Amino acid sequence: MERFKEIFRSIGNLRLLGEIARSGGELSTIGDLVDNFLDSPQMELCIKRFRALPGGAELMDSRYPPLDPQLESLEHLPPGSLGHSYVTMIRTLNYDADFFRPRPIESEAQWLTQRIATTHDIHHVVSGFGTSRFGEGGVLAITATQVGFPAYVLLNNAALMAGFRLDTQNFEELSAAISRGVSIGLEAAPLCVQRWEDHWDWSVQQWRQHLGLKNPVESVPYALNLSL
Repeated sequence: MERFKEIFRSIGNLRLLGEIARSGGELSTIGDLVDNFLDSPQMELCIKRFRALPGGAELMDSRYPPLDPQLESLEHLPPGSLGHSYVTMIRTLNYDADFFRPRPIESEAQWLTQRIATTHDIHHVVSGFGTSRFGEGGVLAITATQVGFPAYVLLNNAALMAGFRLDTQNFEELSAAISRGVSIGLEAAPLCVQRWEDHWDWSVQQWRQHLGLKNPVESVPYALNLSL
């Protein structure tokens, strides 16, 4: 029975990947892909890895709230702080701070999925990756490397395969961005267990020092600082 369930899940994932490619990364379809892994063996392994991280089990067991930033308050923080930099990105790129799909957080898989979804844009700010498809690949690679979040692993593997076969002109830049994300994921402390809300006032540089993130993305075409 489990074997057939996984076969159907794989078929669903392939269909969703096709829809994501055709739509150019439509968020609701990405949300469908993320949710398709909620009860999967891959998500079980991701949860196990997350719980093994320092502070991970405590966050999960307490159902630490998904991120709910108050943008108006963060705007008053000093320039260069995490909070102010986050708001600047959201405002400049005309993003919806509530882009993520609302989910219940009763189960471990639901909670982890929602925590990762709501903090995704903070990872852009801290790592320096922009929001082009190359920058997105780099940010996804950090979480994929650090905890093996299933949808992110699949999205980047699919992007690399598609790029290698169908978009050779941009494959070098895509693979470089994803490789950079893997490198940051191996080097830095896990981003997914950080309590960002406790230190919105820290500068981005302070956060990078705290995380041991020594090689943020700067001065490359997919860097965030070039789009703000």
